[in-house]
Amino acid sequence: MASAGAEPAREMPPLKVKIQHRPFCFSVKGHVKMLRLDIINSMVTAVFMIIVSVLALIPETTFFIVLGGVFGVLTAVCCLADGALIYRKLMFNPSGPYRKSSVHDKF
Repeated sequence: MASAGAEPAREMPPLKVKIQHRPFCFSVKGHVKMLRLDIINSMVTAVFMIIVSVLALIPETTFFIVLGGVFGVLTAVCCLADGALIYRKLMFNPSGPYRKSSVHDKF
């Protein structure tokens, strides 16, 4: 019980929570994660194309089957190159190609 001279208890004001809504695709971490997924996607696609190309050549070999197998292997090589280039970009330049500079530095 409160004494006669004490003030009544005050209610606490509601907390104001600062919610910064930043979409995933606009954050730096979002871009890095998407690039990592792109590397994984490139590698999985390359393995799949190599398997399909080899399996296409097994039953019989006509000109068009060999041509399809060669294009499949070429596609797999392009996927591997894509994954390697994206990995290189993540390792050596993760923040992007542009350097942030102030407007005052130009003058």
